[in-house]
Amino acid sequence: MVGHLTSTHIRPDADEPPLPEPTTTHERIARRWVIGGRVQGVGYRPFVYRLAGRFDIEGWIRNEHGRVEILAQGRPTRLEAFGAALLLEAPPLARPQLISAAGAEVQPVRGFSIRASREHSPHDVHLPPDLPPCPVCLAELRDPADRRYRHPFINCTACGPRFTAIDRLPYDRPHTTLSAFQLCAACAREYADPDDRRFHAQPIGCHACGPRLEFAGRDGAPAARDAEALDACISALRAGMIVGVKGVGGYHLVCDARDAGAIARLRRDKHRPDKPLAVMFPEDAALASARRHLRIDAAHEAALRSSARPILLTAKSPSTDLPDAIAPGLSEIGAMLPYSPLHHLLLDGLGGPLIATSANASGEPVLTTQDEVAPRLGHVAEAWLHHDRPIAHRADDPVLRVIAGAARPLRLGRGLSPLELELPCALRRPLLAVGGHIKSTVALAWDRRVVISAHIGDLEAPRSRAAFERTIADLQALYGVEAQAVVCDRHPGYASRRWAHASGLPVLEVFHHHAHAAALAGEHPAERRWLVFAWDGLGLGADGTLWGGEALLGHPGDWRHVASFRPFRLPGGERAAREPWRSALSLCWESGFPWRHAPQDGGLLRHAWEQGLNCPATSSVGRLFDAAAALTGRLSRASYEGHGPALLEAAAEPTDDFIPLPLTTAAGDLHIADWAPLLPMLTDDALTVARRAGLFHASLAQALLTQAKAARARFGEFTVGLGGGVFQNRLLTERVCARLAAAGFEVRLCVQVPYNDAGLSYGQVIEALYRETAGARAVQPA
Repeated sequence: MVGHLTSTHIRPDADEPPLPEPTTTHERIARRWVIGGRVQGVGYRPFVYRLAGRFDIEGWIRNEHGRVEILAQGRPTRLEAFGAALLLEAPPLARPQLISAAGAEVQPVRGFSIRASREHSPHDVHLPPDLPPCPVCLAELRDPADRRYRHPFINCTACGPRFTAIDRLPYDRPHTTLSAFQLCAACAREYADPDDRRFHAQPIGCHACGPRLEFAGRDGAPAARDAEALDACISALRAGMIVGVKGVGGYHLVCDARDAGAIARLRRDKHRPDKPLAVMFPEDAALASARRHLRIDAAHEAALRSSARPILLTAKSPSTDLPDAIAPGLSEIGAMLPYSPLHHLLLDGLGGPLIATSANASGEPVLTTQDEVAPRLGHVAEAWLHHDRPIAHRADDPVLRVIAGAARPLRLGRGLSPLELELPCALRRPLLAVGGHIKSTVALAWDRRVVISAHIGDLEAPRSRAAFERTIADLQALYGVEAQAVVCDRHPGYASRRWAHASGLPVLEVFHHHAHAAALAGEHPAERRWLVFAWDGLGLGADGTLWGGEALLGHPGDWRHVASFRPFRLPGGERAAREPWRSALSLCWESGFPWRHAPQDGGLLRHAWEQGLNCPATSSVGRLFDAAAALTGRLSRASYEGHGPALLEAAAEPTDDFIPLPLTTAAGDLHIADWAPLLPMLTDDALTVARRAGLFHASLAQALLTQAKAARARFGEFTVGLGGGVFQNRLLTERVCARLAAAGFEVRLCVQVPYNDAGLSYGQVIEALYRETAGARAVQPA
């Protein structure tokens, strides 16, 4: 079995027979290095083995539960060069960090070996992400003379499944979901050969010994296996069928992206009438297929080709002939490149782009097993392409958008998660932050490290809550860290908060928008004083109302509320998020403005609004966007979160004109921007929708600048930050950045952590850190 694979290059961890002392002992010295960081699953041990040969070094290397320990013996000048190369020449996907380097006694070893891993050493785990196939593997995949020709699971030390295949650490084959696949003689030779590019590549296999494909009809009955299964799937796609395809981190629902009929059936049967569908384009040297349909600049190409292979929101090209039903009413397509050999083979066979949307119910985690996907989505998929490599950790596709010149995450997932960041100082105790209620992620933090999970889902669904609990357990088990306290949102209706208080651990509660602000500040620790604009849908504020258009001054652990928007009451409470006309009615009622196109059945609702029945007050900019979408006629009922704002942005005509929104001062010297002057413009049918949408964006950007100037006049200098889901809006964010820069403000945006509620767990960790440790507070001004 491969779990017991040994060779002359792999030494047991104990009870080794002593080797004769080399005759050159007097010429050699010994040093011992401990290297941490990302050094597992990226070919680091084979790299060090070859490096030792180059510098004529004797000794060994072994895994130590996340770190590697190296004993090296040789001439002093060669040892010095070897030690420098350990960091400077590491494999591209490695992130080595020197933990220690010290002299050691010369030992009776001959040659250089990779020793068996030590499983009970101190934990310093850095989990490797899943990697797309490298160019060499892709060449082999398409070479009829290669023994892995059209092998859907081809990989090497530079590519292949990592996090989704890891059961436990250290990262050795017996600890992965490939452990049940016994290597054939040819693969075993490659695995054991230091000169082979698959030396110690843990997920390797081939047609003879690797995972296998199975094609099945809608009834689940197997119809073909292996190469025949691949061909059957391609034929089904060419025939216009919807196929459920098992990938790296879960299943996709796949169909030909040029087939309007297949897309219509997919939307109908998945109950997804409007939400955009991701499109996977073939990859070639010039991205010719993608460029035919998309406007791709250097930033987009770099993001698409990155090792994360994300879904990237990209503007449509005028030359595209893809159906509008892919992204109804929007100017962008969620585009991605293939990130597994199987994807490449499907795209090669089809000869065009594929719809590749997650196989899940709306808001729930992606499905990963044949047993769960068939009964839940059997009414959608008309055929299935399964494989028998188990998925240890589900991972949906990450989503990015280029904003202000950089690709910024909207959702963490496969290839980007677990996302690890460094804290400005060490925590006193390990913390678990459980995030919000929608777009759920969790974060585990200890010492100076924080790890943010992949996207889980919306915690309304039982499956999402089960995945939430499993993610919490998995992170602690994989990293060998047990949380001693839980950080959560203060909203009493959040499932994450209920879990925190039922956990039996001490609980620290953080206000929603404080977490948004802290997440941004955590990514820019050098900044000492902030004015963060936290604009989003809804979150519980410090005054007990629902915030969503706030400006917070200070730093994590010490925020002062200095600006907001005129509050309005939401008729029907949470229903307003899916029915934008409710927010529009509220603005009109609040200001006494007549709306000619108002719904005719608003009598009872008006009475409830006047009496304050199920009509919570809010200052949400997200709901202002909803109202603007309804008032301009773009949308009255939303079928997905952010539907109205997305349509409004897509319709907007960029403009420098704006409508001034006056500032008033409320109790506590809070600067309040009044949205009422926008209403006549938004309902003016003499203006095009594009003009009205553009003026709305520009007016909000100017209102933010006005609030920033008022804060600077009163409080002095600070760095301006933009956090919260509203700033996923590229048009608004870039207008805001331009206006602030012209006025002399320094502006910071999110870099690796999502703007939206997916970043709350990280912000909760940062907020807790600054509250609990004097060290973090010390980096702030006195």
